[in-house]
Amino acid sequence: MHHLIPILLAILLFSAPAHAQLKNENLLVTLPEGYIVGFQDRNARQQMTEMVPRGQTVKDWTEMVTVQIFFGLTNVTPEAYKQRLETLWAENCKGAQSNPVGQGNERGYPVTIWIAFCPLNKETGKPELTMLMAIGGRDSFYLVQKAFRFKPDKSQIEQWSRYMRGVTVCDSRVPERACPQTN
Repeated sequence: MHHLIPILLAILLFSAPAHAQLKNENLLVTLPEGYIVGFQDRNARQQMTEMVPRGQTVKDWTEMVTVQIFFGLTNVTPEAYKQRLETLWAENCKGAQSNPVGQGNERGYPVTIWIAFCPLNKETGKPELTMLMAIGGRDSFYLVQKAFRFKPDKSQIEQWSRYMRGVTVCDSRVPERACPQTN
């Protein structure tokens, strides 16, 4: 099973031979303009990438995009995962709120999108608002998060909503979910 994650897609496009193609199921997500990869790790269970605006770090950030792939996690629905995270937020943040944005099927994959808000993060002393998108794949489970350590304005929410709409999963084994050609 081959998984391709953000940023590496761009590297693959420029360094791979012309005949290389995405294989099996892949999460397609881009490195946001003006962002750098601040942290990336992979083990047998998951892959995680954290992206921050240029000039910030994963230890000191005001905005961050986090992408997680949970390999082989196929027995949980995006809605169940959302409920689990809502419980954790409520336990760790007084006054935590969660608001659904959308739920449905995207190219045959179940997807849930929501916004979680913590008025005062105990660790940072700042508010935190996170847009989350959970996708239940055939091979893995995918979670994309856009976090703000401030209350974003309407235009920022709209900008990042457009970014989230660009996140998708493809599968080279399923014609109606075919991955884009890379040559």
